[in-house]
Amino acid sequence: MQSSDIKTLVMDRYARAARSVAQTSSSGCCGTTRAPSQCGDPITGNLYDAAQTGGLPEKAVLASLGCGNPTALAELQPGETVLDLGSGGGIDVLLSAKRVGPAGKVYGLDMTDDMLALANENKRKAGAHNVEFLKGEIEHIPLPDNAVDVIISNCVINLSADKNRVLREAFRVLRPGGRFAVSDVVTRGAIPEAIRGSMLLWVGCVAGALDVDDYEARLRAAGFTAIAIEPTRVYRAEDASEFLQEKGLDAGAIASAVDGRILSAFIRATKPATV
Repeated sequence: MQSSDIKTLVMDRYARAARSVAQTSSSGCCGTTRAPSQCGDPITGNLYDAAQTGGLPEKAVLASLGCGNPTALAELQPGETVLDLGSGGGIDVLLSAKRVGPAGKVYGLDMTDDMLALANENKRKAGAHNVEFLKGEIEHIPLPDNAVDVIISNCVINLSADKNRVLREAFRVLRPGGRFAVSDVVTRGAIPEAIRGSMLLWVGCVAGALDVDDYEARLRAAGFTAIAIEPTRVYRAEDASEFLQEKGLDAGAIASAVDGRILSAFIRATKPATV
């Protein structure tokens, strides 16, 4: 698939999700038309506890389509400047804004007009004055060099057709000593290509997940150090049984080739203090 086709598919999916939330107060899980809170989705469900979401606009929570909770693991500090790559409806931006406080700043970057409109409405409802949403692509971040202390992202980098460019851009805009702290979909070990495609379609709707070793190598090539990849959720064939059946696959028959090999992970890395 060409990179332009991937971009079109991603934009279409997230635009439809934003419109669904704006119009009907629901956002479909991958492979279903039900909201994550209604379908017990093993990917997007139960990522945030009530203490985190209690003060957020309902539609910021409903629009969450990630597979992790980077704000719970990123160790954000008051006064820091944060950038969320692929910020969607803004849930992680708004949570980060609380963590960095009024002396800090949080940018959310998204390429989808519908999501940006939803995010700005959620910002207004939340009364978040230290938040700014930017329109752009994660491969071309519209910020200057050395502009932010922390980069977060919630299962968006796997959607990019040019992940090396994303990682180089992340390195560029981080200040020396800055932190890369993202949730993403990754694979671990060999998976038959036909099965891999169907499982990743289920996990990310339009997913191009890297193997953990490949991800680490690309981060190093971009200049990052202190790299750590920590699994947070492991996906099973039985979780995707309904979706796989629609694709003509038997979840039970392919379980041994899939189980434990497709997962969400929290990925940490650091830009050296001296570059």
